[in-house]
Amino acid sequence: MNDTVIQTRDLTKTYGPIVAVNKLSMEVPRGRIFGLLGPNGSGKTTTLSILLGLTSQSSGNFTLFEDGVAHTDALHRIGAIVETPAFYPYLSGRNNLAYFQAITGKGDRQELDRLLDTVGLGARANDKFHTYSLGMKQRLGLAYALLGDPEVLILDEPTNGMDPAGMAEIRDLVRRLGTGGRTVLLSSHLLHEVEAVCDSVAILAKGKLIAQGDVSELLGAGEQVQMRTTHDSKAKEILSAIDWVKGVEEEEGYLVANAPSERSGELTAVLSGADVYVTEMRPRAKTLEQYFLEVTGGSDGGLA
Repeated sequence: MNDTVIQTRDLTKTYGPIVAVNKLSMEVPRGRIFGLLGPNGSGKTTTLSILLGLTSQSSGNFTLFEDGVAHTDALHRIGAIVETPAFYPYLSGRNNLAYFQAITGKGDRQELDRLLDTVGLGARANDKFHTYSLGMKQRLGLAYALLGDPEVLILDEPTNGMDPAGMAEIRDLVRRLGTGGRTVLLSSHLLHEVEAVCDSVAILAKGKLIAQGDVSELLGAGEQVQMRTTHDSKAKEILSAIDWVKGVEEEEGYLVANAPSERSGELTAVLSGADVYVTEMRPRAKTLEQYFLEVTGGSDGGLA
């Protein structure tokens, strides 16, 4: 079985002089929660729309599942929400789901109650859609995407416009949905959302791929050492002069050195040789925000 479920090769989309997606080559691994991270306008929704056949690419190509699988066949193995889910306001949640199940042919009527329970709408299944909160509408969209038990879920900004409590609930639900071998491709402009939910990530800026890989590896590559010393200003000066220390900052009463944690002993030895002693030390991985700012040259581009 191929370990890559989605692959793009130099995928490009232009609208006149505007380049929405610029030679994007990425791989989405099977059975992972994969984040497509970038500010609004970075090409995330356009990329998903191309994969789902909602628009066509200008050049380049892509593969769903494996070479040789027809696009129409592949789409039957995918559930998706792109932008805001559209349902009939005066139908109940259950009847909306039954209607779309009938026209798509995905799954059967027997699974509707199970899906509504899965997304936390069982108690409100018979209420009309227009009475639902934004979070409930997003949950119904997830239930729709789960019709037919798809191998891959594609979710475009599933927490967009929600309050913090609703966002946390949807993130927990997405984590649960990304188990049992299912692959989730999650588009988001929220750094903390991707860091909290995703196993792997591709970072986009102005339509271009900036970085991709496992979140733990990307953040671990920039590992830091956090410490307190008997003379922080002197320690900062000493550590900054070491060629393999890539910077030292003061943060909330700590010194934070950009250095591999396995070389912590060398740091303490250098400091003690100058009569500066470490009173507290621990490794600290960089946050996704720090990593993003590094690889994009210090601009967050509208990310939250």
